[in-house]
Amino acid sequence: MEAVAVIIALIFAVLVALAVVATVRTVKAVKRGVDRTVTQARRTVEDTRLKARQYTVPGAAGEVAQLRLSLRTTMRATQEALRLRAPEDPSLSESLALFERLSAHGHELDDDLRRLETEPSRERVDAALPEMRERTERIRQAADSLRWAAQDRARRFSDDDLADLSEQIRMEAGALRHWTPVDAEGATSTPEPKREAEPSPEPESARPAIAGQDMWRKDARPWEKWQKNGHPEGTS
Repeated sequence: MEAVAVIIALIFAVLVALAVVATVRTVKAVKRGVDRTVTQARRTVEDTRLKARQYTVPGAAGEVAQLRLSLRTTMRATQEALRLRAPEDPSLSESLALFERLSAHGHELDDDLRRLETEPSRERVDAALPEMRERTERIRQAADSLRWAAQDRARRFSDDDLADLSEQIRMEAGALRHWTPVDAEGATSTPEPKREAEPSPEPESARPAIAGQDMWRKDARPWEKWQKNGHPEGTS
C-alpha cells in the first residue's frame, strides 16, 4: 500500500508540474501577444501623427516629421523582408546581423529627430537639418540596398524553381503524348508451336491384306468344327 501511495503522489506531482509549466508558457505567450499589439498600436499612432505633422506644420518642423516617417518606413520594410526570408535562406543571417547594426544607427537618428521636433529654437533646427538629411539618406540607402538584394535573391530562386518545374512539365507532357499502341490479342497470346503434319489415312484398297485372313474366314476353327460334329476331327 505504501508503494502505491508513493506512486500516486509522484504522478500527482508530475501532473501539477506540467500544469504549472503549461500555465507559465501560456502567460508568456499572451504577454508577447499583448506586447506586440501594444507596440503595433503605438507605431501606428506615431506614424499617423508624423503623417499629419508633415502636411500641417510648415517649415523645418514639418521636414523633421517627414524625415522621421521616411526613416521608420524604410527600416520597417527592410526588417520584415529579411526576417520573413531568413528561415528559408540561411545565407541571409549575415544580412540580418548587418541590419541589426544599421538599426542601432537608425534608432539613434530617430531619437535625435524626435528631440529636434520639440526644439523651441528655430535657428537650432535649421542648423541641424542638413546633417539630419544626410544621415537619414545614408541609413535609408543602406537599408534599401539590403532589402532589394534580399528581394532579388528570392526572385532569382523563384525563377530558377519555375524554370525547373516548367522543364519537368514539358518532359512529362511529351511522355504522355507519345505511346506505342498495344494489340490486346497480340500482346497477351503466344503463338502456338507448329505441329507436324500427320499422315493421312491410306485407302482400304491400298492396305496390305493380313496373311491367312481368307482361310480363317473360309474354314471354321478346329474347336468349332468339333463342336458341330460332336467329336474331335479325325475320330471315327
